[in-house]
Amino acid sequence: MKLMGEYNRIDGCKIGEGTVIQSFCNLYGCRIGRDCRIASYVEMGSEVNIGDRCKVGAFSFIPPGVTMGNEVFIGPRVTFTNDRRPRATGDWEIVPTMVEDGASIGAGSVIVCGVTIGSGAQVGAGAVVTHDVAAGDVVVGNPARSIGR
Repeated sequence: MKLMGEYNRIDGCKIGEGTVIQSFCNLYGCRIGRDCRIASYVEMGSEVNIGDRCKVGAFSFIPPGVTMGNEVFIGPRVTFTNDRRPRATGDWEIVPTMVEDGASIGAGSVIVCGVTIGSGAQVGAGAVVTHDVAAGDVVVGNPARSIGR
């Protein structure tokens, strides 16, 4: 792991060889594979698993329950959720989300928990993903809809 700046908070993480982490990241109990690039201002929770050779853009939020395969691209300001019915008080459970190998998620997208984004799929910038995205599909819009392969 190579820290490229100061002021990071990294607690209890497993970070692979060759991974580069920029300034102002908060990483808690996550696992990041080898040769990844984590941009500035990324927040990543416990129980997040990221494969090898992934890129995570600046200002992205990845809460507990998100798993990514290898060679996944996450654009800047991508937000994942992990609770279907969020409330300020009371019990809640983490709903897992999967991003499979080679998928790309465009800047500013929102990924609602419980979905799978298939291998090689592409999510257009600003899309709101509320349902599974098939392998190789290209989706755009709110809610995200397939426009081809």
